[in-house]
Amino acid sequence: MTTALDQLKQYTTVVADTGDFQQLAQYKPQDATTNPSLILKAVQKAEYRPLLEKTVRDHGGESVESIIDHLLIAFGTEILKIIPGRVSTEVDARLSFDTKRSIEKAHHIIELYKAAGIGRERVLIKLASTWEGIRAAESLQKEGIHCNMTLLFSLAQAAACAEAGAQLISPFVGRIYDWYKKAAGPNWDEAKDGGANDPGVQSVRGIYAYYKKFGYKTEVMGASFRTTSQIVELAGCDLLTISPDLLQKLQDSSEKVERKLSPEASKDTQIERVPVDESSFRFLVNDDAMATEKLAEGIRAFAADAVKLEKLIEELRAH
Repeated sequence: MTTALDQLKQYTTVVADTGDFQQLAQYKPQDATTNPSLILKAVQKAEYRPLLEKTVRDHGGESVESIIDHLLIAFGTEILKIIPGRVSTEVDARLSFDTKRSIEKAHHIIELYKAAGIGRERVLIKLASTWEGIRAAESLQKEGIHCNMTLLFSLAQAAACAEAGAQLISPFVGRIYDWYKKAAGPNWDEAKDGGANDPGVQSVRGIYAYYKKFGYKTEVMGASFRTTSQIVELAGCDLLTISPDLLQKLQDSSEKVERKLSPEASKDTQIERVPVDESSFRFLVNDDAMATEKLAEGIRAFAADAVKLEKLIEELRAH
């Protein structure tokens, strides 16, 4: 029997959402994504401790910020030995509102990969989908540095990313679902509000249709899943980045997976163009309570994990 994961791969490029590269081979993903939270989680596991210790030892005389950069590249390099495609490496979330420094950090990451023998075509620079992050992506894309726009929760963000020429966007399905489920409280009905009606699924379907209808080249990669149902409902999306536990569930399942999204079906979608100037962008994101809250919360969480990683490195260096 063909697994649900193999069926999904017929319609969609499957990406592993993990810093745990030792788990990657069994699922044969095309690409892999990481973020500060995933790297923090990985380095606290015994099997990754030597990689952390080696990075600290080799770059002990440098700043903590520099050591973290080297650690991100060390993980990315190991991941690229296993997957055939690209790895996403994230710019520090504390730079989410600083276009200039985001660009500088992206250049530095690309240079470190180059020194490790890895070309920019195999790296996606991850940036928060703030106005400043999108401007950084616009500049980087013109230099041939490809960007993955993360912490994306709204069509306004997606439209601005596409106009900026971003390589790829990562709309967060599960976090959108979380917000609406919490807001509904006891009125939430999983049977009625989940599946195809899941607000996170609906958001990505709308963004995908918008891109295909208006001919944008930016790739749509659904991210942050809570259930296999959310994944199956987005079969046909350009890419889906999936955590190892959900990849395992799909591998263990023989449930029939049918294509739900296609460029052809999107052409007839009734959808208007979204204005992408700065004032319209800020108003539309602000007008969407879910997008505003989840963007702010995501930046805070990634920034907090970056601080935890710094403390971990400082402790190691002190010994």
